[in-house]
Amino acid sequence: QVRERLKQQVVEMKEKFPGFRPGLAILQVGNRDDSNLYINMKLKAAAEIGISANHIKLPNTATETDVLKCIASLNGDPAVHGFIVQLPLDSDKPINTEKITNAVAPEKDVDGLSSINAGKLSRGDLGDCFIPCTPKGCMELIRQTGIQVAGKRAVVVGRSKIVGAPMHDLLLWNHATVTTCHSKTSTLAEEVGKADILVVAAGKAEMVKGEWIKPGAIVIDCGINHVPDSTKPSGKRVVGDVAYSTAKERASYITPVPGGVGPMTVAMLMQSTVESAQRFLEKFQAGKWNIQYNQLTLKMPVPSDIEISQSCIPKPIDQVAKEVGLLPDEVELYGQTKAKVHLSALKRLKNQPDGKYIVVTGITPTPLGEGKSTTTVGLVQALGAHLHENVFACVRQPSQGPTFGIKGGAAGGGYCQVIPMEEFNLHLTGDIHAITAANNLVAAAVDARIFHELTQPDQALYNRLVPSVNGVRKFSDIQIRRLQKLGINKTDPTALTNEEVSLFVRLDIDPGTITWQRVVDTNDRFLRKITIGQSPTEKGFSRTAQFDITVSSEIMAILALSDGLDDMKKRLGRMVVASSKRGEPVTADDL
Repeated sequence: QVRERLKQQVVEMKEKFPGFRPGLAILQVGNRDDSNLYINMKLKAAAEIGISANHIKLPNTATETDVLKCIASLNGDPAVHGFIVQLPLDSDKPINTEKITNAVAPEKDVDGLSSINAGKLSRGDLGDCFIPCTPKGCMELIRQTGIQVAGKRAVVVGRSKIVGAPMHDLLLWNHATVTTCHSKTSTLAEEVGKADILVVAAGKAEMVKGEWIKPGAIVIDCGINHVPDSTKPSGKRVVGDVAYSTAKERASYITPVPGGVGPMTVAMLMQSTVESAQRFLEKFQAGKWNIQYNQLTLKMPVPSDIEISQSCIPKPIDQVAKEVGLLPDEVELYGQTKAKVHLSALKRLKNQPDGKYIVVTGITPTPLGEGKSTTTVGLVQALGAHLHENVFACVRQPSQGPTFGIKGGAAGGGYCQVIPMEEFNLHLTGDIHAITAANNLVAAAVDARIFHELTQPDQALYNRLVPSVNGVRKFSDIQIRRLQKLGINKTDPTALTNEEVSLFVRLDIDPGTITWQRVVDTNDRFLRKITIGQSPTEKGFSRTAQFDITVSSEIMAILALSDGLDDMKKRLGRMVVASSKRGEPVTADDL
């Protein structure tokens, strides 16, 4: 019944979220036969229900560090909604089992063995924890009898973390009056005789005698023990912790061993995995964000931007990421207030509907500096904090032109600004600096190439461009493209004629046609016209040039327009930097 219900739930999930499947991971250390048997049962059940099950097997030489690394990887995998560590851990290295079970993320701990889940169960927080599968299965069997658990006297024999202790908590929070018995209980028979509901998980063959049981009691036997039996081919048979043959005469319901609690335990593992997948979908599906907005305290007169920024306590960025539905492995944190979002989020959300795209552009700032950034941030505050729409502000990284200018920063202003403002203005400038470096690398290469062509013969240039490595010359892909552009259809560097070598190595740039200028990320008016090449090492080859501001670089435009890394490489390669003396365009690829 449970498996059929779960199967239907998985079908409904797939219909609602195409391509989605609940994911279960089973981590095994070593190769114990009993563990292999249990794992195969779980894998088979998962396949029947439609759960994607992954069995990860570490050798018996695995260390505690190896196991913890594997757990960390599974914790961060969004395709895994539940995972279990198969116990016992069969390793010849010392491993702390408690440390291992507590390393499992509580929201994926479908075995319910972590201290957080155990603590929530003991406090009665049943709706927000995973319950160990055997007690959960026992509870389901008890419910199937139709008995009203509330008010009944329940006795649990055994106090293990896996069965006995959580079974006690589960019965208690279902309002039974619960007694736990164990190896030190001196009046075991007497306590068992009082039980309306008896759950036995002591690990001792037929320890509970049939005559101890109260007539009409419900008996759940969780024990699996092997006793000698000469009539069996293996020489032994499996029995429970209860003397079944006599107990069944007194109990109203009793579970056999084998075939009683075992299959139910597996079914409950599947149920917990499906529940975990449902929680995942509820948390990360499209819909209104469950987000708390910081409240502003507006002051008159309005303080300076930096005072406003420093008076606001920013929400930790990992909390923001969680509230907007990003997974932990999709976010790369840079301190408490900054993070990068991995593009894998786009792949995960590809089936979600697109939103609206609003462009704030073409605004001349007022004398106080309100322009695109202030308008963008203010608009997003209005849509998000006041109208409760899901909304992101998308602003480019600040350049230091406005930051060091008279009007202040690039983070917006007043109560419509990005915080922390000083972090944003001074440190989130990496893209602009990368453009500066890339642009000036091209500029340096242009002047260096002119210098080398003026001071070296063809063969020396050829040796620089196509060096012999271990006696072998080889053209790069870019060089082959240049040869094709020149109409030279050869790929062997030794096959070029002297004329072809000369064509290949000489760009023959006309200095008067160079359009590629150096850039700096500050509006420095005294660099608008300069003379370069005045060092004695340049041998008198000087020319007039200029510095532009970084954001005017063609590379800035390419970065904005590219739709992928390959597209960006092609666009960068096609940039024209000058003309040759023959009037032909010279590109970055040629360079």
